[in-house]
Amino acid sequence: MAALEEVDPSAVPEMVAKLRKAFNTGKTRPKQYRLHQLKCLLRMLEEKEDEIATAIYNDLRRSKEESMLGEFFSTKAELVTAINNLDEWMKPEYVKKDMTDMINSIYIQREPLGVVCVISSWNYPIVVLIQPVAAAIAAGNVVLLKPSDVSTHTSNLMMELIPQYLDPECYSVAAGGIPVAQAVLKEKFDHIIYTGSSGVGKIIMKAAAEHLTPVTLEMGGKSPCYVDSSANIKVAGKRIAWGKYLNAGQTCLAPDYVLCQKSVKDDLVASIKTAVKEFYGEDPRTSKSYARVINERHFTRVERLLKDGVTVMGGESDKDDLYIAPTLITDVKNDDAIMEDEIFGPILPIVTVDDLDGAIDYINGKEKPLVLYAFTTNKQVQKLLSTRTSSGGFTVNDVLVQFGVLTLPFGGVGNSGQGAYHGKFGFDTFSHKKACYITTSITEPLMSVRYPPFTTRNLKIASSLIVPKIKRRSYFRKAVMLCFIAVMVAFGLRRLGYSFF
Repeated sequence: MAALEEVDPSAVPEMVAKLRKAFNTGKTRPKQYRLHQLKCLLRMLEEKEDEIATAIYNDLRRSKEESMLGEFFSTKAELVTAINNLDEWMKPEYVKKDMTDMINSIYIQREPLGVVCVISSWNYPIVVLIQPVAAAIAAGNVVLLKPSDVSTHTSNLMMELIPQYLDPECYSVAAGGIPVAQAVLKEKFDHIIYTGSSGVGKIIMKAAAEHLTPVTLEMGGKSPCYVDSSANIKVAGKRIAWGKYLNAGQTCLAPDYVLCQKSVKDDLVASIKTAVKEFYGEDPRTSKSYARVINERHFTRVERLLKDGVTVMGGESDKDDLYIAPTLITDVKNDDAIMEDEIFGPILPIVTVDDLDGAIDYINGKEKPLVLYAFTTNKQVQKLLSTRTSSGGFTVNDVLVQFGVLTLPFGGVGNSGQGAYHGKFGFDTFSHKKACYITTSITEPLMSVRYPPFTTRNLKIASSLIVPKIKRRSYFRKAVMLCFIAVMVAFGLRRLGYSFF
């Protein structure tokens, strides 16, 4: 592992002050400035593709091909989507008006929050760093980037590349370990987004509360995968194996465990075994497509979980190589260590349940997951799983793919996170939605009912103007109201010196 390049923790306050000063000049607000920075990030991914892929490989032993599929393509898609849609996103959003506001201009204007802090994780060190940064730039903010100190090679490379491609006055990298993170969290930001564990998420939320700073937390959790007898078991096994063992299981969206009935279990186990052999060969250790655990500490944590249940596939490990084989475990108990926290490694437990109700009860007995997966062709089963459980997302008959759909929000709920981003949702996350109400003195006769001295007549008029009625198909009432408003406006204009007759 390369030595981590760190900024001096004492320099962090000055970095944040510099960013705030730049933001206050209004430099990041123009659309063309935002577009230029987004295009620079896209150019960085294209021009430095080999260097970035090599850094990721050195951190995770993940092949360039897997990184292209898992990081580069989706990050480029995020950037291109922002570039293509920024003009539309920045336009005022005009809202529905009632009768009394017909001549007023009422809209929502999205404006940048200010100084945004992006604290990323190590498992996908480009996606969870650059995608939130792209959203923050699109919204017109300045950004402090805090890459993970665990993925040292990628962090060091970001320290080098970001100042080359982005405006250094408005975008800074504060790489480093715990002292740097502590220094960062002491500063006041206008928004913090964090990807990682719920334990660290609580620390960040507590620090943000000192400054009343809003936070977006993406924290994963134990995402279940339900499989019933109506599913195509061969396809289910292949897709589950792909999603689970990608990046050696170090994916927050990966299926954490499988729920199925006993009648399905054996066929599903066979299907997953076949898929793993097809993906990684007889010995996954020799496959160029199989990654490694990030470091010794995480290796020890994951290896300890191998003692639970009955291993029906894999189970081999090598500490020197940070290798843990794609592993399948059955007969696990709810109180086993492997069923307590997110596994975040290449071990997949299979839990048997009596029926769908049993599966729903099992899911609801744990913290709300980032995503619930289901393999079933039964529409009623899909509906019951969706409506009787709570999760950040719900995906049927596939895994992970929902992350690539930029018209869907990506985010958790409860213990798996709060807030969301991706596409327009990211732009909105890093924007303040300013309510704008533009009126004129022409409406003064109508508005005068609000002034003292208060009378019963004026209160009745005000009530009719302010309190909406339960909707009915009453075109007559609308016509009367329009006539009333027209008369009042005409009366007001006449008092101002305008004459229509």
